Amino acid sequence: MRMVSLAVSLAAAAMAALIALPALAQNQPANPPVRVRGTVESLNGNTLAVKSRDGRSLTITLAPDYKVAALVKRSLSDIKPGDYVASTGVGGVDGKLHAVEVRILPEAMRGRGEGQHPWDLSPGSLMTNATVTGTAKATHGEVLTVTYNGKTSDYIVGPHCPVLALGTGDSSLLKPGATVFVIAQKQPDGTLASARLYAEKNGIKPPM
Repeated sequence: MRMVSLAVSLAAAAMAALIALPALAQNQPANPPVRVRGTVESLNGNTLAVKSRDGRSLTITLAPDYKVAALVKRSLSDIKPGDYVASTGVGGVDGKLHAVEVRILPEAMRGRGEGQHPWDLSPGSLMTNATVTGTAKATHGEVLTVTYNGKTSDYIVGPHCPVLALGTGDSSLLKPGATVFVIAQKQPDGTLASARLYAEKNGIKPPM
């Protein structure tokens, strides 16, 4: 049990900055993070080549101590009041916010990146990092009530929405064809650099 607890703690620490970066970006408008979604073309040393979802081939320089995280499946029933979660959502035709993905974060990450802010997964999408304060059954799924920075928001988690938790990973996941989500920083010379990323593992692709 001590080894498991240590692994979870290390994973949480490794990913804490990933969760916080969207909030930090609001304070750094001059050089916001570059979110790269795509598939690995190659990894040579600390140089990662990614085919982005828009078809571009991007080269990302990874930090010497870069961290790779993966995601593991959970279910809607695993979400309980008091959990700290991160979720990408989009507005539906019903005027409500619908989750595209939900991640249950470990306790060590509580408060990281707290808030609701624009996200670039798709037009009009939002990222919400908040504490679950209530759940209620809906016609198609469940409604989560969350609080962040003194505010309250509801969003619908449908039956097919992926519910995930943080897992561990390493550089072996960065094989050609694997889906990745990288939060990089553009350098003064225009190149991209990153210290942390999510990678596909056991068929679970980063959905955010």
